[in-house]
Amino acid sequence: MTMEATMDAVPDTAPHHPANAARNKLVIAILLVSTFVVFLNETIMSVAIPHLMKDLGVTASAAQWLTTAFLLTMAVVIPITGFLLQRLNTRPIFLLAISIFTLGTLICALAPGLELLVAGRVVQAVGTAIMMPLLMTTVMTLVPPESRGKTMGNISIVMSVAPAIGPTIGGFILANFDWRFMFYFTLPIALGALLLGATRIRNVSTPRYAPLDYLSVVLSALAFGGLVYGLSGLGESFVHVGEPSAVPVWAPIVVGVVAMAIFVWRQFVLQRDDKALLDLRVFASRNYTVSVSMMLIAMMALFGTVILLPIYTQNVVGLDTLQTGLLLLPGGLIMGLLGPVVGRLFDRVGPTVLAVPGAILVSAVLWALTTVGQDTSPWALLAGHVVLSVGLALIFTPVFTSSMGSVRAELYSHASAVLGSVQQLAGAAGIALFIALMTIRTAALSAEGIDPVEALAGGIRLAFLVGAIISLFAIVAAFFIRKPEGGMPGHGGGH
Repeated sequence: MTMEATMDAVPDTAPHHPANAARNKLVIAILLVSTFVVFLNETIMSVAIPHLMKDLGVTASAAQWLTTAFLLTMAVVIPITGFLLQRLNTRPIFLLAISIFTLGTLICALAPGLELLVAGRVVQAVGTAIMMPLLMTTVMTLVPPESRGKTMGNISIVMSVAPAIGPTIGGFILANFDWRFMFYFTLPIALGALLLGATRIRNVSTPRYAPLDYLSVVLSALAFGGLVYGLSGLGESFVHVGEPSAVPVWAPIVVGVVAMAIFVWRQFVLQRDDKALLDLRVFASRNYTVSVSMMLIAMMALFGTVILLPIYTQNVVGLDTLQTGLLLLPGGLIMGLLGPVVGRLFDRVGPTVLAVPGAILVSAVLWALTTVGQDTSPWALLAGHVVLSVGLALIFTPVFTSSMGSVRAELYSHASAVLGSVQQLAGAAGIALFIALMTIRTAALSAEGIDPVEALAGGIRLAFLVGAIISLFAIVAAFFIRKPEGGMPGHGGGH
């Protein structure tokens, strides 16, 4: 038997076996690089909408579908990843995800108009939706509990550096090249990850039979898709007040809420026989529930802030797209550098002493942002964003590690799928809430005869005020997060 065959035979019974250490590191490294690529793709696009409107001759609401369709697809596909991760081994599901993403990138690069570009974004989103749960589940399977913080810290590099450098790279490409070069830039990296995975990645999981409940898939698509689409549309409706809409903005939200109620009921019924699409027994762990709740709050505040800061810097302070990208760059890089440090600290001291100060820092910055105006210094904004990034670095690694480590090993795939779904919903809700508050307040101030720029600043201050209030709940939740108990993988605490 060859060494490779021997190494592939060991993980089914002993994923932490020393003989597998080199293989495990390689698999995680390939997954990290690939996840970095798909995250980078998403944030490069964040500054491109105005350029695409001009180049393709489309309206803002039409161009917004490049983002909405991506988020919608993610929301629909992520709940199904729990099933996929149980049925397929590491190598085939990785090759499936990165191949789909690469195909979507190629479609976008060659797209002659908006319709095919949106289609390419949808294909990209399918691959993206699979990648993050695959990475999380693989790490939980391969890395022993005492080292998970360090590895999750490396994951936080991917989650923070890609969003940080994406807008800067996107701004540079758009300033010097055609918009298609954003995809020409990503395509060779994706092809490299595909080639590396095809030649080097090994199977490290143990597939098992998992039935697919088709009704749950339909209900999941209606529930998560309806809520994300509805919340995104709600935010857009406040931006484009007075524009006619074929569907009432509340209709998708109502459909999503009703479908979610039926979906949850069906999962409770199916999980008695281990047939649930999303096994909600992950919430039997108090630690997982608290961690996910804190993630929900943090993501709402983060996504709301991320959408408001560029609006504020460009329309109130007067910075251009590239300057805004450069202003947000140091914070993201610092968050990435702190990731491994926070991870090692987590392994030593646990989550509470990290998450509590992190939540306090995030809240403090949001409260400070309630005072911004036309004369606020860009340097003050830079300092605030750096402090915000430090706070988020102290939150994300402990929350991810504690939540995933608090469920049984056979529920890892479901736990990562639930976490991903919550992130999508929280992001959509945060954006909708912040945009709605900003727009309503801006309109009210403008009606009073206040200068439009100052009115916009007033709307942004109100949105940050509500975000600051929400962040206080994250501080409370941080006190209740515990390090998973027990030294054996899958035997988490907090049950």
